[in-house]
Amino acid sequence: MGILDSGVGGLSVLLEIRKKLPGSPIHYIGDSAWCPYGNKAAELIQARASAVTERLIEMGARTIVVACNSATIHAVEALRARYPIPFVGMEPAVKPASKRTQSGTIGVLATEASIAGEKFHTLLKTHIHPKGLKVITQPCPDFVTLVEDGILRGAKVEAAIRVYALPMVEAGADTLVLGCTHYPFLRESIQSVVGPDIQLIDTAEAVARRTATLVKDNEGLAPISVHTTGNLACLERLFPILCPSLPASLHQITIA
Repeated sequence: MGILDSGVGGLSVLLEIRKKLPGSPIHYIGDSAWCPYGNKAAELIQARASAVTERLIEMGARTIVVACNSATIHAVEALRARYPIPFVGMEPAVKPASKRTQSGTIGVLATEASIAGEKFHTLLKTHIHPKGLKVITQPCPDFVTLVEDGILRGAKVEAAIRVYALPMVEAGADTLVLGCTHYPFLRESIQSVVGPDIQLIDTAEAVARRTATLVKDNEGLAPISVHTTGNLACLERLFPILCPSLPASLHQITIA
């Protein structure tokens, strides 16, 4: 099985998949040399997602999880059309948020690419507009930078949360969608700033459930290999912070 992301954010999805498929080998590629995808043009996102997919297939992946909302929105359909293997994508958790909100106002914390994508607007037309709900969107570029730097709590994180999330809460949002796979690593800090009554939703666990229907699990504990197109030393520093106690081999690769 393969997992791709623009950087280390997709490790939040890997953690959920590992819980459900401990016996399935996993190859993960974080395209940190090109991170973030969220502020890139759709054509570039598609090109990078395709190049990373090629490498995962070379590694033996026969099912690929696109653990990146921006890549899912702009590239997953092209990947499905090009490669004869199953792809599991991500999307902001608008549907479950629409069922859980009590105030009728939902905040979506996401990347610029995700918010601008046609798939996101289709989600709004399907699950939000018919119910008369209100959605507030907010790009959060600093969240990705913080996670990629391994900064998950402290003054810098709290300052960014106050800028991005608190205005949504003040505008009446009682449910916040974490619309990027990097953001769940900041969940504890976000919850502490917005308060315990605000619901935080992401889709990593749902994606893991879907993946488990496509991949056969095996006995024992299968190996995990994590690859970065960025700096290996950075990955070696970050991985124990983001995935404590998870055994994995770490590698650097070049993808043109």
